[in-house]
This record gives sequence, structure tokens and C-alpha cells, in this order.
Amino acid sequence: MAHVAVRYSIFMELEEQKLKSILVEQREEYQRNTEVMIEDFKSDFRVFGEQLTGVQEDVATLKDDVSILKDDVSILKDDVATLKDMVVKNTEDIEIIKADLHIIKDDLKEKVSREEFKVLERRLEILEKKV
Repeated sequence: MAHVAVRYSIFMELEEQKLKSILVEQREEYQRNTEVMIEDFKSDFRVFGEQLTGVQEDVATLKDDVSILKDDVSILKDDVATLKDMVVKNTEDIEIIKADLHIIKDDLKEKVSREEFKVLERRLEILEKKV
């Protein structure tokens, strides 16, 4: 029985050494895999960082463009307000012109035309010669 116990003890030592060897190999493989994953993450983050920098530059450019557009819109608002005032003034002027034209038309209706005036002049000449 002692012989079996010794054999069992030797077997257990061999198994323990194999187990330690396997564990060492697995740990080393795990570390390699982990390092590869970490490098992949670092690479991905580098690319992300570069792209983020590009996006930040684009946003800065867009901010400048929006600022310029805001200024332009402000100028356009002022111009539109000025044009509205001018339209109101022109509308008032047109109303005055319409009223003046109406008066002129009425006055012209009371006047004689050139042809009528010529006829009247001839009649007057004839009458003056008779008198």
C-alpha cells in the first residue's frame, strides 16, 4: 500500500507540475490576448481622437460661418425695415398723386380741347369782322 501511496504521490506531483505548466501557458496567452486587445483599443482611440479633432475644426469653422450669417441677417433685417418705411412713404405719395390726378381730370373736363379752341377762334374772327 505504501507503494501505491508513493506512486499516487508521484502522480500527483506530476499532475501538479503539468497543471502549473498549463496555468502558466494560459496566463501568458491571456496576457498576450489582453495586450493585443489593449493595442487595438489604443489604435481605435487614436483614430477616434483624430476624427474628433477634425470634427472640432469643422464645428469651429461652422461657428465662424454662423457668426457671419448672423451679421448678414442683421443687416438684411435693417434693410428690410428701411424698405418697408420707403414702401409706406411711396404708398402715401401714390395716394397723393392719385388725388392730384383726379383733380386734374376734373379740371380738364371743364376745359376745351385745342380743336374746340380753334373752332371758337374762327367763330370769334367771323363775328369780329361782322361787327
